[in-house]
Amino acid sequence: MAEKDITILGIESSCDETAAAVMVNGREMLSNVISSQIDIHTLYGGVVPEIASRKHTERINQVVRQALKEAGKDLSDLDAVAVTYGPGLVGALLVGVSFAKALCFAGKIPLVGVHHIEGHISANFIADKTLEPPFICLVVSGGHTHLVIVRDYGVYEILGKTQDDAAGEAFDKVARAIGLGYPGGPKIDKAAREGDPRAVIFPRGKVSGSEYDFSFSGLKSAVLNYLNTEKMQGHEISVPDVAASFQQSVVDVLVGHAMEAVDRLGIKKFALAGGVASNSALRAQAKAACEERGVSFFCPPPILCTDNAAMIGCAGYYEFQKGVRSDFTLNAVPNLALGER
Repeated sequence: MAEKDITILGIESSCDETAAAVMVNGREMLSNVISSQIDIHTLYGGVVPEIASRKHTERINQVVRQALKEAGKDLSDLDAVAVTYGPGLVGALLVGVSFAKALCFAGKIPLVGVHHIEGHISANFIADKTLEPPFICLVVSGGHTHLVIVRDYGVYEILGKTQDDAAGEAFDKVARAIGLGYPGGPKIDKAAREGDPRAVIFPRGKVSGSEYDFSFSGLKSAVLNYLNTEKMQGHEISVPDVAASFQQSVVDVLVGHAMEAVDRLGIKKFALAGGVASNSALRAQAKAACEERGVSFFCPPPILCTDNAAMIGCAGYYEFQKGVRSDFTLNAVPNLALGER
């Protein structure tokens, strides 16, 4: 007799996307609704936490209703609600957590709190239904840069992480400095296609004594120093060349560290995750490096790289299957570390 399908509503509100999705058995996506606030925050050059929280409050009810409608489900069809409770902006997280708790209380539905980075990693399970642990995953987003061994579902070993700026944060700061504005990642990616990645040699950051850790603050400073020096000397600055050179430095470090881990540990599966995993240069260089080594390469499509609720529903499914349940004391934890509950 076939096991019962498990239907989970995922809710994500950790930053500036209000998202809801309905997932079946972790990997089948019935709906995936995302309400972005990019246009609003572009006016301010970055995410304004108070505005983000208010917009989540305005939109979350409609987004959840739409996700259920598109999936052809209602509350009585749900086996659980999975919600991001950290890390992220505390006010934004609280909107999602509070809404999820209210739904679960009203519908007598189990609640599962999900780690945001675990969600990003799990997006790979939706994109490729053949993927199973163990594998190495590089998580690159606006707030996080982690190199992780996924030992099993929900079981992680952190090999390295950023010691200062995350890669996505560096993209945003450099984009602002060269006049591209917010959001920095897509704009630098686009500008870099017209530039020469060898035009300016920027440093490739390393962390002494921590071969898998990342540091991008020195690179950011090097770009700012270059821009200031060129302006002082009256030289014209090529935005595409600076964008391409900066991007190549970031990609070289990310892929270099990741492939060092692949080579040393002998794990033949490698995945990208997080918003910066949408970067075309990173995807291409990581794929090529894996092909050279005979390593299977996995990367979600861009819609599953950005913050979304399908990935939360997927991660929540595997937690639910392990018996994880959250009670109504679940709270937002803005600095939640991967592997903590």
